[in-house]
Amino acid sequence: MKASTPWVECYKPNPQARLRMFCFPYAGGAAQVFRSWQMDLPSSVEVFPVQLPGRWTRIKERPFTKIESLVETLSSELLPYFDRDYVFYGHSLGALISFELARVLRTKSRLGPRLLMVSARRAPQVIRSDIPIYSLPDDEFIEQVIKRYAGVPKVVLEEPELLKILLPALRADLEMFETYKYVHMPPLSCPIVAFGGKEDPNAKEEELGRWREQTTEWFDLKTFGGDHFFLQSSQKELLENISFFIGRLY
Repeated sequence: MKASTPWVECYKPNPQARLRMFCFPYAGGAAQVFRSWQMDLPSSVEVFPVQLPGRWTRIKERPFTKIESLVETLSSELLPYFDRDYVFYGHSLGALISFELARVLRTKSRLGPRLLMVSARRAPQVIRSDIPIYSLPDDEFIEQVIKRYAGVPKVVLEEPELLKILLPALRADLEMFETYKYVHMPPLSCPIVAFGGKEDPNAKEEELGRWREQTTEWFDLKTFGGDHFFLQSSQKELLENISFFIGRLY
């Protein structure tokens, strides 16, 4: 199925697929992060990367700064694509977005994801006292993003005009991330798998393990070599694990 909404990209439509996988990127990321994933996943899976406002083809749109508003909008915009089994994969900020979206869908009595895969993000109920950086002046903001997440590619740093274009979305995404307030609700009824990087100080193994508390179904935890962006450095191994856990659904 080819997406007819700006909210999702489908780089390789697979109308015969049994299941759709919606992928939510990290702060400052875009759907293009997942462009190559389809070729390394089973033919029964159709990959639908989510494209948020403020980047790529949506660069002129105002980015969201609150997760609550974003997931409420997503629950309506993505609804036409929930007409078959589906799963969520979210990395870092994307993990929070996919988790809260699953909870919003439940409150609306919608059929939720068959599986929630959360990556590079500690469980939402784990509170840390990290100092917010989203409102810092540009130079300090970039410095802190690099220090905390190693998250601005060198090619972007070397192109001031490109950096200027990308900064508003990155800043807005980090505002979503840093102002997020967890609200206790009953656990989800879908399985949860948590993925992490062994060298990622932002999501330690014990913090990832507490995602277990957010489901009444089965839970698993896998870690890979790499830091916060292990989805790039360990992509092959990650996709092999995603394929395995999707296979457990059938």
